[in-house]
Amino acid sequence: MSALQPFLSVIVPAHQAAGILPMSLQALRASHLPAEGWELIVVDDASTDRTALVAAQFADTVVRLAGNPHGPAYARNRGVEASRGDVIVFVDADVCVHPDTLSRFTALFAARPEISAAFGSYDSRPPAPGFVSQYRNLLHHYVHLRGAGEAETFWAGCGAIRRAVFVAVGGFDEWHYFRPQIEDIELGRRLRLAGHRIVLDPEIQGAHLKRWTLRDVLTTDLAGRGVPWMWLMLQEGRSAAYTLNVRSPERWTTALVWASVLAALGALFWPHLVLLAEAATAAALVLLLNQGFYRFLRRERGLGFALAVMPLHALHYLSNGVSVFGGWLLHTLLGEPQLPASAAALAAMGVKTWPPAHARPSVGVWNRPLERGAREAGSP
Repeated sequence: MSALQPFLSVIVPAHQAAGILPMSLQALRASHLPAEGWELIVVDDASTDRTALVAAQFADTVVRLAGNPHGPAYARNRGVEASRGDVIVFVDADVCVHPDTLSRFTALFAARPEISAAFGSYDSRPPAPGFVSQYRNLLHHYVHLRGAGEAETFWAGCGAIRRAVFVAVGGFDEWHYFRPQIEDIELGRRLRLAGHRIVLDPEIQGAHLKRWTLRDVLTTDLAGRGVPWMWLMLQEGRSAAYTLNVRSPERWTTALVWASVLAALGALFWPHLVLLAEAATAAALVLLLNQGFYRFLRRERGLGFALAVMPLHALHYLSNGVSVFGGWLLHTLLGEPQLPASAAALAAMGVKTWPPAHARPSVGVWNRPLERGAREAGSP
C-alpha cells in the first residue's frame, strides 16, 4: 500500500440479517479495491439467527454482542474498536455497494486531506419491486444527488470517516440512540460543530435491498428520523442550518401541502370557491417546487410512475409537518434528551471513557485464520 492511500476498515452492523448478508457481503468482496487495502468487520448485534455464521464466511473479523440488541450506534462503535484502518467505512447490512465504492472512498480521502468524512447515496436501481420501495429509494437517491458537495450532516448507510476524527468527537452517541434513529445525523452535527468538513459524493453508490411498506415509511419518517431530527435541531437553535431534506424549498413544500389539504378539507364543510382556489393554488405551487423530482422520476420510471407517486410524496410532506410539531412538543415539554439512568450514574461517578468499559455487555471477537486472511501483509 502506498503511504498516500489510506487503509480502510469496513464495518457492517447486523441484526437478524442472515438472509440478506450473503448479498451485501458478497458485493463488498467483489470490490475493485485490492484485498490488501481494506478489512471487513461484521458486528452481530445479539442476533438469534445465523447472522454470525454467515458473516464468518466473508468477514475478516466478526464481533458478536451478547444480551439484547444494543442498536447500530453501539454496534458500530464496537466495530471501530476492533478495527485498524486509517479510514472507517460504515455500510448497512442491507446495502450492496458498487464494485468501485471502496476505491472511490480511498481516492477521495487520499486526494482531499482537508475533509474528515464523506458519504454516498443509494443508486437509482433499487432491486425491491414494490411501488413504495421504488419510490422511497429513488427519493433518497434524488435528495443526495441534489445535495452533492459540502454537507452539514453524515449518513452511515454508506459513509466514511477518518479514524482519528471519529475518536476525537466521541464516536456514535450510543447512550441516546439505542435503536436505529438519527445517530449518524447527530454524529455529523458534532463533526461540523468541531470544524470538520463533510462531503456528499453521490457517485459513491450502493443498492438498497430494503422492501419498504407504507407503515415502514411513516414509522421511519416520524419516530425514526423526523421527530428526533427536529428535536435535535431545536436543541441547537440551528433549524435553518441543515442541508438535504430540510432545505428552504422542503420547508415551503411542507407548508404548502398542509395548506392545500386544510383548505380542501375546509371546502368539504364550508363549500366556497375561495377555499377551493387556495387548495388548488397551493397544490400547483407544490408541483412547481418539485418539478425537478418529478422529471427525474419520469426519466427513471416513466410518466405513469411519476404521476402515481404524487399522493405518496404529499404524504411524505404531511409527515414532515407532524415531525415539526412533534419535535417542537418534545423540546417544549422535555428540553434536551436526558441520559439513561445507568449512563447518568456513571457520569456522576466521574467515569471519563466513552463508553465506560465496565458497562459493556460481553463481546466475542472472531478473526479469520491467518492463512485465509492475507490482509496482514497490507496492514498499516
